Amino acid sequence: MGSTVGPHGQLRRLATGVVALLAAASLVTACGSDEDGAGGGGGGQADAKGVDDGATLTMWTRAATRPQSEALVKAYNASHKNKVELTVVPTDDYQAKVGAAAGSKDLPDLFASDVVFVPNYTSSGLFADLTERVDALPFAKDLAQSHIKAGTYEGKKYVVPHTLDLSVLFYNKELYRRAKLDPEKPPTTLKEWDRQARAVDALGGVDGTFFGGNCGGCGVFTWWPSIWAAGEDVLNEEGTEAQLASATAKKVYDTYRGWAKDDIVAPGAKDETGVTWTGVFPKGKVGVMPMPSTTLGLMPKDLDFGVAPIPGPDGGKSTFVGGDAIGISATSKSTDQAWNFLAWSLGDKAQVDVVAAHKDVVARTDLASNKYSKADPRLVTINQLVADGRTPYAMKFGQTFNDPNGPWLTLMRDAAFGDGSSVDKDNDAVSASLAD
Repeated sequence: MGSTVGPHGQLRRLATGVVALLAAASLVTACGSDEDGAGGGGGGQADAKGVDDGATLTMWTRAATRPQSEALVKAYNASHKNKVELTVVPTDDYQAKVGAAAGSKDLPDLFASDVVFVPNYTSSGLFADLTERVDALPFAKDLAQSHIKAGTYEGKKYVVPHTLDLSVLFYNKELYRRAKLDPEKPPTTLKEWDRQARAVDALGGVDGTFFGGNCGGCGVFTWWPSIWAAGEDVLNEEGTEAQLASATAKKVYDTYRGWAKDDIVAPGAKDETGVTWTGVFPKGKVGVMPMPSTTLGLMPKDLDFGVAPIPGPDGGKSTFVGGDAIGISATSKSTDQAWNFLAWSLGDKAQVDVVAAHKDVVARTDLASNKYSKADPRLVTINQLVADGRTPYAMKFGQTFNDPNGPWLTLMRDAAFGDGSSVDKDNDAVSASLAD
């Protein structure tokens, strides 16, 4: 999930403002590069693979995706004439660095972004138009569409998936057995999740579930899928209005409030800011809880656990497709070569032998089952969920949902630890922030 769960909203607001101020200048640059065939849908359109002629390419990613980014770059450099020089930027400094580089027209050839902040960059003209290149890929329809959609602006595609992080349920099979629950039957509805969490909690000495109750990013990542699973939206299509006070949403909040009220959650949920959120389940004392899929490979070897989709109140399944998307900067002079790296990174070999081999989520639904994931059914479950997932679109995402002083965290805390009576008012405040 990376910075999506981080509490650094003020920095993000500042950086987003910088990017917006630079939009006009950047757009001019982008349009200019199209004319000479170097950017946008320019040179190399007919060749979906781009050009590999020994160029040196610069690339930035945030520290949250260092392992995945370094693995891809290392494999690419070992098998191509082109060479990618990767700079890993501290996650909390990333948006400010991109904003400053855009102002001085000094962006790298390639740069990634937390997918929820991509709309800020596409609308500011910082990325080159990749529409024709993406559409020319033989597996275009199999790419994670939530990332493609987040990077589409005014009908043009500007990014492709770089790393994917999904929200999924983790459940402790040993605790399920002790609670007389079937370890091969994780919850398929929020009602079942509630029942199973309470059954484990009743054992004593362990807890039914856990959540980050003082972490806005944790909330959007793990609460929203239960609303989506019921076939509902959380925001309008433009990302300017919240729909977080629906009857379905209130059912979700009621369940979490019941866990808090009845002490079904592990200690610390109310104050959990996201820093130690994912460290609770690996200790083996929690029955079932939602977490990032990237924690799969970090679990203790002796922990017997399963994974499952996050369900809605009465069924369905969904996931928050987080992670990073990546594009070519509008100022790059090596667009064809940069596209060679992007196209390769999405190809079979990179996705299977680099991404899947590291137990990460593949960016293509047609590769959900591969030689690495087949060895671990949990990976197949996670990979297949990409097709059912969503990535919310909102220009004001950071200030509204990640900022610890933002209106979403107020709604969350009122819903989980209050009496739930202020949800409608809090939803209005979220809408006001999104439209600000």
